[in-house]
Amino acid sequence: MTSARARPIRVLVAKPGLDGHDRGAKVVAAALRDSGMEVVYTGLHQTPEMIATAAVQEDVDVVGLSILSGAHMTLFPRVRQLLDSMGRPDVLVTGGGIIPADDMSALQDRGIGKLFGPGTPTSDLITYIESWAAEHLEA
Repeated sequence: MTSARARPIRVLVAKPGLDGHDRGAKVVAAALRDSGMEVVYTGLHQTPEMIATAAVQEDVDVVGLSILSGAHMTLFPRVRQLLDSMGRPDVLVTGGGIIPADDMSALQDRGIGKLFGPGTPTSDLITYIESWAAEHLEA
């Protein structure tokens, strides 16, 4: 789907909080890049404010958060709230990590996109983002 678009889908991949494990985020960033998306990886220990600001400055379509620390019920909604307050309610906030199914549902009810657990094939994330973009972004 990305090949028919006027420009590639732009994705910011971020590791919020104190979690220092970024291997999965780097694998996801590489897979998204290999699929034709433009990817900005912000690195470790980002605050929600830093992530939202970078997303606006980089004019991304999607923010993907990798959270393994257990702080997902705070960090996902905070990034969503900041993007909304910065005039970017159109940005998809998605991601993954160690997130119980009940929490995934609760976060989706709060405006967060589909979330993915450990071991999810990267092709699932790519398909999800491309499908979202086909519905929400101009071709």
